[in-house]
Amino acid sequence: MNLDTLSLYCDVIRSGSFSLGAANHRISQSAASQAVRQLEEEVGAQLIDRTKRPFMVTPEGRKFFEACLILLENFEKAKAEITSQRTLVSGVVRVAVIYSVGLHDMGFYTQQFTTRYPQAKIRLAYLHPHEVVEAVINDEADLGILSFPAPHRSLTIVPWHSEPMVFVCHRSHPLAKRKAVSYRDLEGESFAAFDRSLSIRRAIDKALRQRGVNINVAMEFDNIETIKHAITIQSGVSILPQPSVIREVESGILAAIPLDMPELVRPIGIIYRRQKLLTPTADKLLEFLQSQKH
Repeated sequence: MNLDTLSLYCDVIRSGSFSLGAANHRISQSAASQAVRQLEEEVGAQLIDRTKRPFMVTPEGRKFFEACLILLENFEKAKAEITSQRTLVSGVVRVAVIYSVGLHDMGFYTQQFTTRYPQAKIRLAYLHPHEVVEAVINDEADLGILSFPAPHRSLTIVPWHSEPMVFVCHRSHPLAKRKAVSYRDLEGESFAAFDRSLSIRRAIDKALRQRGVNINVAMEFDNIETIKHAITIQSGVSILPQPSVIREVESGILAAIPLDMPELVRPIGIIYRRQKLLTPTADKLLEFLQSQKH
């Protein structure tokens, strides 16, 4: 048992996925699964119930997770105090990020940042938008990255960039070969839409309502990955942020066509606690991210 294994276990539990936890540590999913099994043998208890899909954390696993968090946090604090070099870009930055941005952007930026600052580490937690806000407010994350960041008295919001929204459909859809799609073409289409509680859904509904367009909402989901899957099996079409479908378009699975609704974008922002002094590493990461997109 070592700190890297404990950190890996915590990342697996946070993300709810062996593959995401493994990606944070740049190891294979099978290696991550084996490491957790060895950890269970050393602890003498089942920490994760793998018979469920997705897996479930056992009561013993939850208790061990909470203990590991305290241990790792105390270790990082001790390191920072001993080092006492406040200008050194080192140590861990905890970043809470929404799934779509985390899966498509943060892997690249994490690698670029840690290559530039080898003594720095970025610990990613993939969460839903409201969970990102809660993690930052509760000091469970140093920085948060989410779409449509809403003003909050406890938070500072740094605008990062805006992503254009595009019409997304299966490659066999009649509109797939178009160079541009008019809002009039959306009339009556069956949509795999975002959950109506999400800001992105409200922005899309507003744009359509202003143009008098009526669509058929066939299904609703709270994340982009599930919507893309629904489109892949030809269960509907959607309007999604263009960066989120780059891989599927390049592989020829889906088509993404520009819309004649230029004001419809997904703003991405970075948040941190208003009264919190960021560590030099967190501050440098914020500066780095701002330099990457405009």
